[in-house]
Amino acid sequence: MSRREELAERLAAVEGRIAAACEAAGRSRDEVQLIVVTKFFPRSDVDLLAELGMRDLGENREQEAAAKLADGGPPSGVRTHFIGQLQSNKAGAVTRWADVVQSVDRPKLVGALARGAEAAGREVTALVQVDLDPAGGTGRGGAAPADVPALADAIASSPLRLGGLMAVAPLGADPEPAFARLAALAEALRADHPEASWISAGMSGDLEAAVRHGATHLRVGTAILGDRPSHR
Repeated sequence: MSRREELAERLAAVEGRIAAACEAAGRSRDEVQLIVVTKFFPRSDVDLLAELGMRDLGENREQEAAAKLADGGPPSGVRTHFIGQLQSNKAGAVTRWADVVQSVDRPKLVGALARGAEAAGREVTALVQVDLDPAGGTGRGGAAPADVPALADAIASSPLRLGGLMAVAPLGADPEPAFARLAALAEALRADHPEASWISAGMSGDLEAAVRHGATHLRVGTAILGDRPSHR
């Protein structure tokens, strides 16, 4: 089987899971956008995924993504998402290629991203990453839920576009309570910022739970690309 055929088969399987989850939740498949996370996979996979119709691709590491996209930028028509933890001094570099930054977790990052986007002459959508780990948890990153309103206000009043919220379910725990909490936070956010409609939640192992709790964007890597190659 060629790599293209392998990716097509895996994509079809994930699409089947998403469609079934949407049907079970009483939602339209059109309400949920799939983002394929290509961290640690080569540019050739990015191009194949674009050929297969994928229009949203995600990266976790600025240096890797910049190198991967250096040759001609992202494929035509592809929206690129940065979804990893981000240092402020890398924010300007990320805005040169990312259309969406899903991992904004502190006010300092808002200013750095805004300056980078303005310097690059690009419109960048920013999501607030929410920390849903219990007290003493492993720390998947994100702002404390109590800090979400102020951080969202900072994004909305900057040159960035406020997209909504992103979160990762706690490691080794039932994702249902975490995603339910995220849905409640998103509803509260939309009361103040109706345009902030994104709920980015759910990955290869828990996408069904995310769909049940209103996720609008799913970030799937392993289920489509396979196990990550060893990082050099």
